[in-house]
Amino acid sequence: MANRYYLNEQQYPRTGNCVFISHQKNDKEIAKKIADYINKSGVDIYFDEYDISINRDDPKSIVNAIKTGIRRSSHMLCILSQNALDSKWMPWEIGYGYDRLHVAGITVKELSKSDLPEYLQIVPVLRGTKSLNEYISNTAGRIEDSMIREQKLFSASMFNHPLDAVLDWQM
Repeated sequence: MANRYYLNEQQYPRTGNCVFISHQKNDKEIAKKIADYINKSGVDIYFDEYDISINRDDPKSIVNAIKTGIRRSSHMLCILSQNALDSKWMPWEIGYGYDRLHVAGITVKELSKSDLPEYLQIVPVLRGTKSLNEYISNTAGRIEDSMIREQKLFSASMFNHPLDAVLDWQM
């Protein structure tokens, strides 16, 4: 599985699903953990932090890369945090992708669903690792064998889940 940035236009129509990771730049480390976790499960992602074509000093370059990432994706997962509530890019991304993609959000630990603006209250909102795993399963249409083993390991043991620091566990 890969970051969809690396697929070129000749590889369309794409096969399989791809999750566009929408996040506020101050949450890039949290978003990276979630993006990598989804990618390891066998689902492609588009994560702008991995897109080396973006000239971060040029807003037009950023907009073009995000538009391309959204067009190449089937789903959008919005990382919802206090930073996200102040974002100027995320509402634009969600608006651009809303009619094209299956849009959902996932709240980080410090944010409750009631804190969300109206435009985010109309999309499914995930909370915690259990609901993220269900989302991955539904997005992929299956869970890879390694993901099943990982879920069993973390649910049946005292070990920490790789996303415990940023997401609630059993929700």
